[in-house]
Amino acid sequence: MINPIDKDKVAENPGLLAYPHNIGSIAIRPEDQGKLKSRALSAMREQTSRQLSQLQKQAELIAKQANELKNRVEISEQIYLAELTFEPFVGHIYHLYRKDEKFRLMLISPNEWGKKKPEYLEYISSAKLLSDHTWEIVVEDFD
Repeated sequence: MINPIDKDKVAENPGLLAYPHNIGSIAIRPEDQGKLKSRALSAMREQTSRQLSQLQKQAELIAKQANELKNRVEISEQIYLAELTFEPFVGHIYHLYRKDEKFRLMLISPNEWGKKKPEYLEYISSAKLLSDHTWEIVVEDFD
């Protein structure tokens, strides 16, 4: 019996071919390199854009926190240069007044003076002593 298949037209390892080796094989088409690169480039840009946006938000938050800390240091220096006649306690609110171009930290808030508030005292602000011994300005309605 004669083999009808020509040996020159048969592959020894058909599974290793880069193209289909018989009629029933799945069609293998070369990928369009332009589309492949375009999709990959688009995905890369989207991902890096998202990451850059997150980093920018984090940088803005750090800058805001740094400014708040700088303000606390400035306020703290002003308060520590003021006249203190008592030892302030952490977590308590104290009140800064100006008397003849000198600052003075007091326990009495503006609404606790009543009619006895001395004319020469000018209320500046109220501040809370934090655990790191910096001061934070607190907003209170003293009307």
